[in-house]
Amino acid sequence: MPARDKYHDNFKNALAKDGWRITHDPLRLKWGNKDLYVDLGAEQLLTAEKAGCQIAVEIKSFGGASEMNDIENAVGQYFVYRSVMARTEPSRTLYVAVHDQVFIEIFEEPVGRLIIEDYQIPLIVFDPQTELILRWIPNKPIVD
Repeated sequence: MPARDKYHDNFKNALAKDGWRITHDPLRLKWGNKDLYVDLGAEQLLTAEKAGCQIAVEIKSFGGASEMNDIENAVGQYFVYRSVMARTEPSRTLYVAVHDQVFIEIFEEPVGRLIIEDYQIPLIVFDPQTELILRWIPNKPIVD
């Protein structure tokens, strides 16, 4: 299994505070002979009678030597996971979670906005100190 992101526990706590139940830590995906691990699987229930909204979240700290290399790797990983999930976990929506400073420094910059707009990568922005979710992009999923 891969190493956990620096902010794994902070984000996990933020997700729980936001009303989500962690179902997988990590969420294992299998395709052929390959195993992939998305950081978290979670669901939110509206009532006991209704099926909940399910998500998977890959947490990224962008702590490497190059922000551009970090974003290239994150985008590539997102699409690999999304392709496998479309076939194995089609009811889940895949998100990338980033802390608030990464969002400001990367995703509010022109190249980050371009990637979000062109590739429609859903983001969750969180504060690792308060362990709160600050923003869902495009929007927080709604349970029907």
